Amino acid sequence: MHRAFWLLSCAGLFALGVLACSSSKPTPPPPAVRAAHLWGELKPVVSVKELMRDMIDPASDNIFNSVSTTVTRQGIVEKAPKTDADWEKLRIGAVTLAEGVSLLKIPRLFAPEGDLNNSRGPNAPELSPAQIAAKLEADPVLWNARIETLRNVGVEVIEIVKRKDVSELWDASSNLDQACENCHLDYWYPGERALLRKLFGPHDAPSRGR
Repeated sequence: MHRAFWLLSCAGLFALGVLACSSSKPTPPPPAVRAAHLWGELKPVVSVKELMRDMIDPASDNIFNSVSTTVTRQGIVEKAPKTDADWEKLRIGAVTLAEGVSLLKIPRLFAPEGDLNNSRGPNAPELSPAQIAAKLEADPVLWNARIETLRNVGVEVIEIVKRKDVSELWDASSNLDQACENCHLDYWYPGERALLRKLFGPHDAPSRGR
């Protein structure tokens, strides 16, 4: 009798131990909150300069060119998305910008081999690829901040397309222009920032347009 009771007690303790061990294992988070994992190695194909020219700039143009006001001899001509095709073109630009700028986070050359930008001479207007790389290495947080600012504009325009709100496109286009110019003043022609700060103060310089 005592032996049977002892065996049952041991079995019960063993079961409780198993349950305790099982419950001590953390429940895996749902896929939506797990850390992002890449499905393959990301390898750059072109330089930053080429990526901007062939992907980011054309995508931005879809946004910049979506709204405009032009004064002609016949009067004021206003341009804005009207057809489904107009809105689709705008969405393509916004999605390409929002997703494409993240490719700038992949380490890559800043210009093709042999391309030194307009960086020669004592008062060269542009930084060389080596100088740009040095600035990024010294402050990678700023580089990522500029990228995220551009991405946010792309996301903003995607939402505008969903609502088909033409009035908001003007602000979005201005935000994009400012984001592009501030990045260029940091990494492409920073000499102009000193001049603009003398004229407009220590804040991010106003855009000079595209």
